[in-house]
Amino acid sequence: MSPRAKLILLLLCAAQFIVALDFSILNVALPVLGRDLGMGQADLQWAVTAFALPSGGFLLLFGRIADLFGRRKLFLTGLVLFTAASVLAALAWDPASFLAGRVLQGLGAAVLVPTGMSLLTTTFAEGPQRERALGISGTLLSMGFTIGMVLGGVMTDALGWRSTMGLLAVAGVAVLLPAPALLTESRHPQRPRIDVPGAVAVTGGLLSVIYALSTAAEQGFGRADVLATLVAGVVLLVAFVIVEARAAQPLVSLPMLRRRTVAWGNLAGLVTFSMMTAVVFLLTLYLQEVLGLSAAQTGLVFGVQGVVAVIAGVVAPNVIRRIGARRTLLIGLVIQAGFTATLLGLGTGSGVWLTLIGSIPACFGHMWAIVAYGVIATSGVPDEEQGLATGLITSSQQVGITIGIPLLSAVASARIAGLRSEGAGFADATLGGIKLGLGLDAALVAVVALLVTAGLRTPPPSRSAPARTAP
Repeated sequence: MSPRAKLILLLLCAAQFIVALDFSILNVALPVLGRDLGMGQADLQWAVTAFALPSGGFLLLFGRIADLFGRRKLFLTGLVLFTAASVLAALAWDPASFLAGRVLQGLGAAVLVPTGMSLLTTTFAEGPQRERALGISGTLLSMGFTIGMVLGGVMTDALGWRSTMGLLAVAGVAVLLPAPALLTESRHPQRPRIDVPGAVAVTGGLLSVIYALSTAAEQGFGRADVLATLVAGVVLLVAFVIVEARAAQPLVSLPMLRRRTVAWGNLAGLVTFSMMTAVVFLLTLYLQEVLGLSAAQTGLVFGVQGVVAVIAGVVAPNVIRRIGARRTLLIGLVIQAGFTATLLGLGTGSGVWLTLIGSIPACFGHMWAIVAYGVIATSGVPDEEQGLATGLITSSQQVGITIGIPLLSAVASARIAGLRSEGAGFADATLGGIKLGLGLDAALVAVVALLVTAGLRTPPPSRSAPARTAP
């Protein structure tokens, strides 16, 4: 890569890293934040959900808008919005102002992520350069989630919860200053109309599903509003598919979704992200609630995972060049599933070493899967549709990060409540819920590994009449 290309890659990856950081940096700060702003325990979930809803719900829409009206322009707009919203959240004086800042952060992230990824894939040509760029981007995205949990605890203890939002604002400014000089404008060669019905259906569907899963993590699936929004979300997503099949200028090209590489690659990305972030959450709960480790000690455990993620992301492009992206994806998913399953041996005694032995290889396989699925899902897509392709990729990533934790948290919470009602102690009940979540996690990754392997299998050559031999 040229020096300028390296700077562009650093800039785009830094933006992805900041967004990933925002997903987790507040998790351990919520109790302190709630006391400071006067938010009740039941309302604390909105500190996370207010960001997750718009960041996951509007990704496809903004990815398409960037294709049509300019990726650089949208990227800079999203960066300004995200930075300003971080300042508002840091200076919040009551719950309403804080949640407004979080919603605007989510909107900024929904603009930043697909535009940043499409700028990356159009800047770096398909092949080794793009594989390397996607490897670095995926590594930093996964690291951002893990490091956010570590930084959140340390900064909250030392400087207060507002410092976590202040860090995001400072980081946003640091990325914004060089961006106009480094990035060049790119857009679709034509300007078709925005598919408004499709945009309404997919955005409403994603918002409803994310809200239902986020609320179920705290309140369970039995609530009427959870069930109603979940059903509404599924209906809207089905309606979206019907609308796109009939639209003259669809938001999402169904022929693209029919490509095996795009469809199966994004399914793999959704699952590997959702299940690995859920592993990190469940292990955080285990280390602190069952083993009684401090936030700093827990941070050291996940710090090791961060180092492993860097190594795996650097190695993955070389592995892909040697054995191919499809095999790398399969191996990564199998490693992630297998070593997540070893965590079922955790106990109420000393389980730190088993945590490391199981989670570190699982993280390594996860990073291989991330890089490989990004390569698979963007291969063969023309430049004018890269915003759409990367919008699908980033939707898989962000929706995965959004739904994995609430989904398995709801499963674990239900199991914990059941064991407590049967008379189990706090530690035993908590461990039982965590193990159920980890078991489901490993099983889902294993099943998807099998499905993706079958879906991406190279079809046999079609039979045709034998070629005639020239006389």
